[in-house]
Amino acid sequence: MVMVLVNFTTSKNLVVKSTMFPHRNIHKYTWTSPDGKTLSLIDHILIVRRRHSSILDVRSFRGADCDTDHCLVVAKLRERLAVSKQAAPKFDRERVNLRKLNELEVKKKYQIEITNRFAALENLNVHEDINRAWENIKENIRTSAKESPGLQELKQHKPWFDKECVGFLDQRKQAKMQWIQDPSRSNVDNLNNVRHDASRHFRNKKKAYMKSKIEELETNSKIKNIRDLYRSISDFKKGYQSRTIVVKDEKGDLVADSHSTMARWKNYFSQLLNVHGVGDVRRTEIHAAEPLVPEPSAFEFLLAIEKLKIHKSLGIDQIPAELIKAGGRTFRCTIHKLIISIWNKEELPEEWKELIIVSVYDKRDKTDQNNYRGISLLPTTYKISSNILLSRLIPYAETIIGVHQCGF
Repeated sequence: MVMVLVNFTTSKNLVVKSTMFPHRNIHKYTWTSPDGKTLSLIDHILIVRRRHSSILDVRSFRGADCDTDHCLVVAKLRERLAVSKQAAPKFDRERVNLRKLNELEVKKKYQIEITNRFAALENLNVHEDINRAWENIKENIRTSAKESPGLQELKQHKPWFDKECVGFLDQRKQAKMQWIQDPSRSNVDNLNNVRHDASRHFRNKKKAYMKSKIEELETNSKIKNIRDLYRSISDFKKGYQSRTIVVKDEKGDLVADSHSTMARWKNYFSQLLNVHGVGDVRRTEIHAAEPLVPEPSAFEFLLAIEKLKIHKSLGIDQIPAELIKAGGRTFRCTIHKLIISIWNKEELPEEWKELIIVSVYDKRDKTDQNNYRGISLLPTTYKISSNILLSRLIPYAETIIGVHQCGF
């Protein structure tokens, strides 16, 4: 094995850094035989010769609770970080617990909360700045949602791992420390017994969790809760999916830096979406179909809200359609007045002009951007005004689009 390691490092121009730093013998060996008599150094850290000075120290830690006969090998690295000139935009990742809106009491409480907050905005000033008015409305919606339905708890990677499991880990760690300090036969037996008890407890906890998930699948199937049923089945089938941030540039080389990766995605979608330049598009004078276009009526506004689809990913406003549909009369009147003000001023809020492009992996190589498709996430409130415009344009489009185009 030693010659295999030497030949491999020599052929790849690598350096073995595990043997270059002076330490006590107990901090050098990485493996202990089952009888506790044989100590060996069989775990190594390799690095390219050009970068070997970046590793400042390498040593093993016997006290690390890894539940294995190998010791944890830790290296100190000296990293040269580049100063980022422009920070990437961060979005608020707080998600509202929309499941609680299905409860009648929670929905009434949300309506009362948002009605009280929007009572002050009921008399919206038509001369007020559009951006300022929209910011006030958005802040009131999100604050009301945090108060009544509340925020959604973060999803745990191992929900079955509770405080009792942490207690077993602490016992195992204490037993290992006793064995390190005094490697007697009694401490070895004690460590093995604690290991067996901890493993048995973890298996039972995981089995109980899996049984509850299966019962939940059966319940969702019986009550026809198709959305949660297929989501749970998908989680079972896929399991843990690692995220890849490394992409290839135009030359095919891998790019791992976050800012370079973001610039690569920006360049990719700019070339994909901006097919024509501004100067290539012919500008023709478009005459209005009617001399005076009436403002959106309350009936049109309600129809536009009903057309909003639920269970959709959020745009830059971070407002789901469920919150808009669950709002009361005062809330809808305020949004309606905002849309009328936008209609008359012919000016959109600046946030409505922005969208989030999410790359969805299709198949094949994950580092190749051609294997991704982009999805644009628009602000939910912008969709209300776009639905109103769509309902106004459909009658005119039907007279222009021929039958030979099949409606497209």
